[in-house]
Amino acid sequence: MGHGHHHHHHGHDHRHETTAPLPAAFDTSVPDEALSPEQKSRRTLLRRAGLLGAGLTAGTVLSTGAGAATPAHAAGDSRRGRGRGFLWLAGDHHIHTQYSSDGKYRVVDQVRQGARHGMDWLVITDHGSATHARIGVEKVNPDIREARSAHRDTLVFQGLEWNIPAAEHGTVFVHPGRHEVSVLKQFETDYDGSVKGASDSTPANEALAVAGLDFLAEQVARRKVQDALMLANHPARRGVDSPHEIRAWRDATGTGDRQIAVGFEGAPGHQAAGLPKPLGMGRARGIYDNNPGANSFPGYPLESYRTWGGFDWMTATVGGLWDSLLAEGRPWWITANSDSHQVYADTAARGTGGDFTTDGRYPDPVYGGQIDVNQGDYWPGQYSRTHVGADGFSYAAVMDGIRAGRIWVDHGRLISGLDVRVAGGSRWATLGGALHVRKGTRVTLTADIALAGGPNWAGFTPRLARVDVIQGDVTGPVADQDTFTAPTAKVARSYDIGKQAGTVRVTFDLGRVDRPLYVRLRGTDGNRSAVGAMGAGADPAGPALDVVGDADPWRDLWFYSNPVWVLPS
Repeated sequence: MGHGHHHHHHGHDHRHETTAPLPAAFDTSVPDEALSPEQKSRRTLLRRAGLLGAGLTAGTVLSTGAGAATPAHAAGDSRRGRGRGFLWLAGDHHIHTQYSSDGKYRVVDQVRQGARHGMDWLVITDHGSATHARIGVEKVNPDIREARSAHRDTLVFQGLEWNIPAAEHGTVFVHPGRHEVSVLKQFETDYDGSVKGASDSTPANEALAVAGLDFLAEQVARRKVQDALMLANHPARRGVDSPHEIRAWRDATGTGDRQIAVGFEGAPGHQAAGLPKPLGMGRARGIYDNNPGANSFPGYPLESYRTWGGFDWMTATVGGLWDSLLAEGRPWWITANSDSHQVYADTAARGTGGDFTTDGRYPDPVYGGQIDVNQGDYWPGQYSRTHVGADGFSYAAVMDGIRAGRIWVDHGRLISGLDVRVAGGSRWATLGGALHVRKGTRVTLTADIALAGGPNWAGFTPRLARVDVIQGDVTGPVADQDTFTAPTAKVARSYDIGKQAGTVRVTFDLGRVDRPLYVRLRGTDGNRSAVGAMGAGADPAGPALDVVGDADPWRDLWFYSNPVWVLPS
């Protein structure tokens, strides 16, 4: 069936890294008065989410609980960091600086703002280009190392935004270490579509992309870097990430610990771009206002070039491309990021003088003298968040959590925490995992949701109106690698949420399971909805098509989780 391989995604054994002490904000033995302003802000966010002290257990949304008796069957295995369950660490893997040709900010600016908005981990991803490959990838590294020292409660990875040969962009990042720069530099020089003139959708260029992923896997195998990951960015924006390319990336390097390409952005950055004029730039959420081009996959419909409730069409469509991958039993995860270049309502301007081609960077930003509402981005964590269930506070633990699919995402702080368990008999699994049970075992999904605990950046406390359970059958590998539908995927049940604060529990009975399937969650503030692309039978009230020029992101908030599989035998 092609689905038996995704329950061992526990990642590396951490033999090269000791889990760091908990950040001060998480450590309840550190009194409030001993915290810096930044740490106090983070602790306030954690308290609101019920993640400190009383509530959903200290420092975690997922306690060991019922799964402790059968740790081998719990996604995440028995190495869960001091028996406390997973640390849910919020982060962003798509951030630009003055080392990008269209960027502006210093590394420390993005890290400081990310920390202020509750980010535990960040990836600096300046654009792959001839200039970046030649000098930028080296020159940014001291800035990243300085930011790591200055913000010890934030994990700062070095990566780059890969121009995927024959396709769109993707985040590539590595575990910090002695060779992080040399590996990224060689990767960019040899496999970047822009550097190599390999942007067109040709078989040779598609093969170059796969070769790049193989190169990264080889660097991990040779211990040049401890780990490397790739996540595709804004996959439907220009229609150039064809279904067969996504499948080829996923399959490039095998499975388990060797997996390099593990997912894509379920929701793109540039969310402020949808704010209508004169409040904002009046474009499309995500700057998804394109049309098919010469390199676009011809099978995609026109509506795929737009966002739906701020999410990419591949993710937002129940029974669409993401579900088609999950129906094959392919682990493929979603994230949500800022793609932060130029921040909405900021007062900074790009520094004058210098030459980007010569220097590999722009001068430091300066005060611009006005509030700039003609930009489309938010700071990391200001609007979009990717929450990763980690075994501890370390670079390896974050990468392991991403590879394992222990991820849920939200916009506008719609919710504060999410604990999902699918249980049958004495076993359970969580996000990204697989529950192995005897055929006919009764299986139940339980989701504990910490509601919004306070106002978001826009100044209001969001309210979760509804939670949907989406279910699909695992039907095995497809004959046509360009398949992008999954006919059995549908909203199995919806729950109206009456509470405004605290936590709420959603319980869904899957019955006595006799076939392989998966479930995933989605939630909304209920402000905008429409019948899904596959019809009311699949999705009676899904996200609505975002209107170009009039799509205030704060009026249309959603969260999504990654799937859990149930595999009876």
